[in-house]
Amino acid sequence: MIPADEFPGAWEAGVGNYLERQFAGDLAHQLELYCAGLDGLEAEANARFNEHFARLKSSQQNAIIESVESGEVISSWKVDPRQFFKLLVETAAEGYYSDPEQGGNFDAVSWTMTGFSECGPV
Repeated sequence: MIPADEFPGAWEAGVGNYLERQFAGDLAHQLELYCAGLDGLEAEANARFNEHFARLKSSQQNAIIESVESGEVISSWKVDPRQFFKLLVETAAEGYYSDPEQGGNFDAVSWTMTGFSECGPV
């Protein structure tokens, strides 16, 4: 959801670690929706490209994500794809821009990117 450019992308910035902590705590009630959505992404990748989502080209992944965002999927989903997309975007942004103490934003990389410091803008 947040690709790398001159700064690390979401995964490299620790969003996975952030999610692991959140799904064990405050977001535990959303874990089932998240997992079902990830299964839906995988099913969509298989239906469209006969491949695992993680192995697709970024253009193919983007096409699937766009269809999920609009709810125009071709595979069977156990959850509303638009609801999953909303959760995916929100949690990726939270993990990327959160206080590093929350498990994401390794080395405050997003704060450096935006010019923010713990004491305010730099």
